[in-house]
Amino acid sequence: MSANIVKTEQKLTFEQFIEQLPDEDGHYELVDGEIVKILATRNHEDIADFIADSFKAETTRQQLNYRVSGRIMICTTTSAGKEQGRQPDVSVVDKTVWSANRAAYSALLEPLQLAVEVVSTNWEDDYIDKLDEYRRLGISEYWIVDYFALGSRTYLGNPKMPAVFVYLLDDSGAYQMTTYRGNERIVSRTFPELALTAEQVLKA
Repeated sequence: MSANIVKTEQKLTFEQFIEQLPDEDGHYELVDGEIVKILATRNHEDIADFIADSFKAETTRQQLNYRVSGRIMICTTTSAGKEQGRQPDVSVVDKTVWSANRAAYSALLEPLQLAVEVVSTNWEDDYIDKLDEYRRLGISEYWIVDYFALGSRTYLGNPKMPAVFVYLLDDSGAYQMTTYRGNERIVSRTFPELALTAEQVLKA
């Protein structure tokens, strides 16, 4: 996945970003006041679709009050107080939150229940920037899916090996991380009965 910056005359707020989103199809984010178009590979899209389909099936099976989508925009804040517009590869939101204002655009100020990012060449965004922003927003569960082992050895070990990282927000507002590889079953707070292994996700 690569990113192209859509130049604007001035740095945009989140509200201005939502108003100025291009009409054509695509995945856009607000980063440092600029509109950024995100271009994903087919492999990236296949993994994101597999995860979303798995979440939707589990939501239906257990009759959970969730909405699962890859098109939800959220407003996050950096440590410097700057507004960002993020669109996770997969979002899970409580339907009560989603339905509170059905006339609004698909941009949320409230925290998601779960966000998933499939890692691309700009891996620092997922491991560092979004991790911090999602923690600040209060997203209870955050998955980083590094299927191509693009992150640093700090996360992936030496030699680097693909992995799924699950971050769960604790009572102090900090994330606690668990790494999953191979046939290890991914333990999800949002979907406690989910029967997915790391290998199934990484090779989707």
